[in-house]
Amino acid sequence: MLGEILQITIPALLVLATAIYMMQRQSKKEHELKLTELALSNQKTITPLRLQAYERVVIFLERITPNSIVFRLQTPRMTAEQLHKEMLELIRAEYEHNLSQQLYLSSHAWVKVKQAKELTIKLINEAAENVKPDDNALQLSRAIFDKLVEHEKAPTHEAIDTLKEEIHKLFN
Repeated sequence: MLGEILQITIPALLVLATAIYMMQRQSKKEHELKLTELALSNQKTITPLRLQAYERVVIFLERITPNSIVFRLQTPRMTAEQLHKEMLELIRAEYEHNLSQQLYLSSHAWVKVKQAKELTIKLINEAAENVKPDDNALQLSRAIFDKLVEHEKAPTHEAIDTLKEEIHKLFN
């Protein structure tokens, strides 16, 4: 009697174990497929956002390049002190406006962006030390351009080069 029960039970248990194993494998494959589909879907959403972030940060860097700021802000009757103040305010406002873009950039790239901002501020401050506050803004502009010549290129260009390299890595 026990032998008959075992003859029936053992094959049934083997079939049951095989069925459970096959169902688990199928479920795992379906789960992996769904994860792959989700990753592809996220990639379709994230890639344009990352690209847009890189574009916005490059625009930010171009806007805070000393040449750009001087030409946008300088007016005929402006003093060196007024231009200096407005330049620093503009850089800080532009930076704060673009802070969220760091979510889409690598840490290395964001460090380069922050360094570019700080070096630009330092360059402007150093130039401002060489002129009197009540001098014409043109004097500060000249001092800034002299500082740029000393550095050979604007502090923002290194950061822009870093961003370009990262974009090329992403899409090549």
